[in-house]
Amino acid sequence: MTDNTVDNTVDALARRVVETFEAARDPVAAAGMSRYLRDQFPFLGIASVPRVALLRQAVHGSARPTEQEVRDFCLTLWARPEREYQYAAQWYARRHVRVLGPGFLPTARELLVTKSWWDTVDELAQNVVGDIVHRHRDLGAEMDRWIGDEDLWLRRSAILHQNRWKADTDAEVLFRYCRRCAPEREFFIRKAIGWALREYSKTDGAAVRRFVADHQDELSNLSQTEALKCLDRAARGGRVAG
Repeated sequence: MTDNTVDNTVDALARRVVETFEAARDPVAAAGMSRYLRDQFPFLGIASVPRVALLRQAVHGSARPTEQEVRDFCLTLWARPEREYQYAAQWYARRHVRVLGPGFLPTARELLVTKSWWDTVDELAQNVVGDIVHRHRDLGAEMDRWIGDEDLWLRRSAILHQNRWKADTDAEVLFRYCRRCAPEREFFIRKAIGWALREYSKTDGAAVRRFVADHQDELSNLSQTEALKCLDRAARGGRVAG
């Protein structure tokens, strides 16, 4: 290997990320970040903007990876204790999401159910899983399995996976998932229902209003409030939304 050649192996990339992050440790900031997530995870103390800059520095010059290399990189960093490494893994997966196909979905599932909290789940659900399913619509069958899974984070992911689809959203699927999970008392499910409906309201506000009105006895107050937030704000401003 010459001095001008970047070692593009998964181990080398992961090692560069670790070395770069470790040099930026801030124990004081780390304590506050951990408290924000209820002390569930240790942190290095690197805020989001400098973290992304450090990641770009660490992977600069590396070639476009294969799906297997993305998988190995993500799993390697996910295994490390500090939360920034999980953020780095999902950043890398999103950065190279176009090389990911149906074969990556089991890995995404593993990441979603491991060290789970909204901060990793929502990014993966919308920007990795959602992108893959959008390009491979037959994976909708897997989302149908996730919405019935006992793991709440998989159910939340199924609800949110269309959040970036806009006019391509399958409204029948969205509404069916929301109705299925509406009886749940879990905050993260109720919030996800409202959020997913709110995102779709930016595309078809009338459909979301009808759905909420038709199922107001099933949907929690939280879900309804979140679902109608943009529409109600637009109405107060005298504008027609959706």
